[in-house]
Amino acid sequence: MATLLNTMLIALSKEYSVSESIVTNIIKLFEEGATVPFVARYRKEATGGMSDEQLRSFHGRWQYLVELEKRRVAIIELLKELPDIPPSVFSAIQKASSKTELEDIYAPFKKNRKSKADLAIELGLLPFAIALWRDGQGQGEKHFLALKEQLKEPLEFDTAISGASDIIIERLAQNIATLQQGKLCLQQEGILCSRVLRGKKEAGEKFRDYFDYREPVKKCPAHRLLALFRGKKEGFLKLSIELEGELPYSLNHSLYVTPFGFPEVKDRTSSKEKLAWLTKAWQEKILSKLEADVLAELKEQAEASAIEVFQANLKDLLMAAPAGAKRTLALDPGFRNGVKWAAVDEYGQLLNNGVIYPHPPQNKSAEAEAVLAKVIQNQNIDWLVIGNGTASRETEAFAKQMIQQYQLNCRCVIVSEAGASVYSASPVAIEEFPDLDVTIRGAISIARRFQDPLAELVKIDPQAIGVGQYQHDVKANRLSEALGTVVEDCVNAVGVDLNLASASLLTYVSGLTQRLAQNIIELREQLGGFSNRNQLKKVKGIGDKAFEQCAGFLRIRGGDEPLDASAVHPESYGLVKDMARAVKQELVQMIGNPEAVATLKTATLASAENRFTLQDILQELAKPGRDPRPEFQYASFDDAISSIEDLQEGMTLEGVVTNVAAFGAFVDLGVHQDGLIHISQLADRFVKDPRDEVRIGEVVKVQVLEVDAKRKRIGLKRIL
Repeated sequence: MATLLNTMLIALSKEYSVSESIVTNIIKLFEEGATVPFVARYRKEATGGMSDEQLRSFHGRWQYLVELEKRRVAIIELLKELPDIPPSVFSAIQKASSKTELEDIYAPFKKNRKSKADLAIELGLLPFAIALWRDGQGQGEKHFLALKEQLKEPLEFDTAISGASDIIIERLAQNIATLQQGKLCLQQEGILCSRVLRGKKEAGEKFRDYFDYREPVKKCPAHRLLALFRGKKEGFLKLSIELEGELPYSLNHSLYVTPFGFPEVKDRTSSKEKLAWLTKAWQEKILSKLEADVLAELKEQAEASAIEVFQANLKDLLMAAPAGAKRTLALDPGFRNGVKWAAVDEYGQLLNNGVIYPHPPQNKSAEAEAVLAKVIQNQNIDWLVIGNGTASRETEAFAKQMIQQYQLNCRCVIVSEAGASVYSASPVAIEEFPDLDVTIRGAISIARRFQDPLAELVKIDPQAIGVGQYQHDVKANRLSEALGTVVEDCVNAVGVDLNLASASLLTYVSGLTQRLAQNIIELREQLGGFSNRNQLKKVKGIGDKAFEQCAGFLRIRGGDEPLDASAVHPESYGLVKDMARAVKQELVQMIGNPEAVATLKTATLASAENRFTLQDILQELAKPGRDPRPEFQYASFDDAISSIEDLQEGMTLEGVVTNVAAFGAFVDLGVHQDGLIHISQLADRFVKDPRDEVRIGEVVKVQVLEVDAKRKRIGLKRIL
């Protein structure tokens, strides 16, 4: 176990360019149950100031190495039970650096049924196979006669040759070095080929670009791989990997001169016979196995890339600028079924709701204007927000006309409604508003999302928000876990108002579970609100460890302790107060006063043991509860453009980025169909990653390059 730990420490230390002592500190914290957000924010001295992204990566890699070593030990124990396992096999297992490599080495020894080679070995043909490999078939009859008496049963020479060949071919196909070299060749020089299955052309029309497609394996991007694998999964495409040459090994390659399967043979001479055996092994066994392995790895890599894109987009969406505590009236637009509306106060509490019918077929616009104008005036509404679904531009035109006609003191904006319908039918929404129609719940969600995207979007399954790239083609459990970590990091980066947060939001706070979140809500209702963080210890299930993990991320404004409104952890309160006393200042007067906080720097000198903590404390006191999210901004859609038919090439418009993929960014122009800025049109220079240029929620100016109304495609160029 000590050797295992040392190996992991060295590996992680090299990978993350940190000392082994820091690696030890981080592992200890994780083993004690500390969360990534807590370690990233409040244990910087132990980590050397690693970010939450780095710690997430570290945590995943650490878990992988632990599982790798467990599997290594298990395989060694299994092999010890088998007879005649060469020492070289155990040596290869000890050197294996990945799970895939481990399983490749172990694969030949875990058979469910006997192969032709196994049957030949049982007949006693292994020595004959070794002799043939060493001396060639020219000496075959001589060796056969010498070994004939040792065979388990009488065999003809041709049968013996066939059995020996089976042994040689299987040993070559199981040679780990041969497999590794062959796989490397497929990865570096292989051509990924896609062909349409017979009789599937018409049904698989959407995959027509891949009916006869070839691309180097190493150049195929993740989004194209996922499209190809989707076509394969749906039964329209056949995928394969081809090589320009027939064999990835040269005539004098040591891999087949002294193959792994024949440690008994010391001779290193090559021959055409050996090449012929290797060619047969490649064609009959090795290629099919490696092709399946490489395709599986490509799919795994493409899924990982897709998840990374989804994670990045989700983070941008969750961390989008909040409009803040503004009284808001949200409209969920529609034609025949009307426009559902909901007014909420600055805290997101429902004030009023209803349905209006300003559009065809009812055309009750005057009545609808009167209803909304009255609500806006009576409730002092600041913003009128409209979901960007069907009838959004028509509803925007109606709203602007109403604001002008009634001279209302509010502004109008179109916002994304992605996921609102999912929320409206969810158990969370039903619990919040059991007596309201699902459509009204959707309007409430739109209003609250405008006020605080993070607080509202945590109620929705991240997979339903729709900011991914082929998210339905990746493993659901991996995607769910990855997205959960993004939400957790975002929630803890922003912090949570303990007296306003929903159970959904509290669930993502470091150290809290769904049950603990519900227990907090119940105690909050009993107390009429928390007045200090210490009251958290009265919550059923929150002990010292849970309190340590969650307290710093929960804010209490206007409570008994001023520091409770900040991100300063309770464990540091004593330090902060000692510093204030040292400079003879009142703590209450210093919070939010950068000039006064600056005097604290003279109270104590930061040492290696506390420099990160002191730095964070001073920053937090200067701007307590600071929000890391950007300032709120919104796009102004062109009133003359409401549908794709209104677009013309050369137009310059303003829009909002709704999604970012590996190949470009999608932009809402207010025409019910997002346009695409291809990666080549994002800047006047080479762009490797679109997220280096734009993020979800960003307002951009674009030029229309092409419009295909029939296929609903809009090509855009970003104007810098």
